[in-house]
Amino acid sequence: MSNASPASRSRPRRWLWLLLILIVAIAVLGASLFLWRGGGAVRKAEVVEFAMLVERDVPTALAVARDGSVWFTIDLADAVGRVRNGKVERFSDGKANLEPIGIAATADGSAWYTDAPAKQVTHISPSGELASVPLDTPVARLGQIAVAPDGSVWFAEGHAFSVTRLKDGQLTRHVIDSPRAGPLGVAVAADGTVWATLQTGNQLLRISSDGSMKMFDIPTRGSSPSDLAIDRQGAVWFLEFRGNKLGRFKDGRFQEVPLGQENVGPTGLAMAPDGSVWFGMLRQGSLGRYRDGKIVQYRLPRERSRPYSVGADQAGNIWYTDITGYVGMLPAKEAQR
Repeated sequence: MSNASPASRSRPRRWLWLLLILIVAIAVLGASLFLWRGGGAVRKAEVVEFAMLVERDVPTALAVARDGSVWFTIDLADAVGRVRNGKVERFSDGKANLEPIGIAATADGSAWYTDAPAKQVTHISPSGELASVPLDTPVARLGQIAVAPDGSVWFAEGHAFSVTRLKDGQLTRHVIDSPRAGPLGVAVAADGTVWATLQTGNQLLRISSDGSMKMFDIPTRGSSPSDLAIDRQGAVWFLEFRGNKLGRFKDGRFQEVPLGQENVGPTGLAMAPDGSVWFGMLRQGSLGRYRDGKIVQYRLPRERSRPYSVGADQAGNIWYTDITGYVGMLPAKEAQR
């Protein structure tokens, strides 16, 4: 017979319950810390990938045409590429590209892209025919490019401190009165207003239809704004590469959304038909979606994935370039859930 009292016999049970409560608390705290560090929920992305036709090709900038074809530039190669009807095509332009970060699709399914080494911008037709426009400058450092509703082409000229318009074969430079301008991203709103990111100036630039320009200081210092896109309400969305934030500018007011504690390397920006905002997480091997005030991270299946540029087609499929040698697509049913 045991000589232990009822109180002493209950102590092991109390310690067991305390231990279980501690374990549960640690688990809950760990989960909340994981969500905070990652900036939101994490999902495994079920994607379709298209490998490059040449193993050494590095796909960079991407643009989705209205007909569903996907154009992309290829770094350190003499070609541009296209995914159409489930097949990868490669069109040689005879010159080695270097950091070709600008490409934009037109209404007829063709595309324009920047060609800094050749000091020109080039048009490629749906059948692969090329036509280039020289920039009449001794050097060229080119950023992104966009096509306006009127068919004019706008692109960033870093060396000339200009956001430049090409229309009817004529170049019109909108020179920024600042040696720290650093124009990089370019987008055109439905009303023809042109927006650009000034990376070293840490500003947004607006060019009105009459050519007047105005700059807006981004609240986070040294944020290094890069890609930008405009939604149907006219709000300007942009990425802060060093600030590790997603920014929004509308009616003179800024909003900034942190992307997590660690710098995810945000690159590429696209608006989906449902209004969600998509971007690449270069250092996380993931795509990011911002919707209803929340960020969801879609982790790509290959551990080495490095998504660089992002686009959305009219069906809601999300396309991206992976600099390890792929163009990928996240189906709309996955992107919208």
